[in-house]
Amino acid sequence: MSKEAIENEQLEKDLNKETDQSSEEVVDTSEKLDDIAEQEIDEQEQEIIRLQEELETTKDSLLRKAAELENVRKRVQRERASLYEDAKIAALQEFLPISEDLFRVLAASEEYEVDGNFKSGIKLLVDKFEDVFNKYGVEVINQTGIPFDVNIHDALLKQPATNEDTESDTVIQILENGFKIGNKIIKHAKVIVST
Repeated sequence: MSKEAIENEQLEKDLNKETDQSSEEVVDTSEKLDDIAEQEIDEQEQEIIRLQEELETTKDSLLRKAAELENVRKRVQRERASLYEDAKIAALQEFLPISEDLFRVLAASEEYEVDGNFKSGIKLLVDKFEDVFNKYGVEVINQTGIPFDVNIHDALLKQPATNEDTESDTVIQILENGFKIGNKIIKHAKVIVST
């Protein structure tokens, strides 16, 4: 073989060696790029998962806050309504003794000779009190012949009934009327109960 053929063969071997090395480097670089790309994709997926979890946590927190706010709003409305009812009852309780006194004056004026103008003036006041009580749903507790109920009656005296058929613990006389608004008693009726 000639020197030139040997040099060409050597060049060809060197070139093949360099090409193999370049191919290996390209494959290595390509693998490294693939690894980096996979790593970046994994990091992005992890970031997406983290952000989704954070979003769910934030949504849950906001829903809880909204529910809590709604509960507070409802509680405040209930308390406001309760305060209004309590204030209304307290005001009406202040007027009950005046109303009862006017009823007594009107009843007494029936028994005695009283000036007609005075009597009609008292009747006018009694009617106005009744109108106010009706407007606010105040009901009178003044039934006799019913069983004594500690929730609506206050027994001042226990005595034998005039009628033998009357059962024990029956209201036989009302000494002072009671009053209620709906199911709420604002004044117990003072009664006499049978023995």
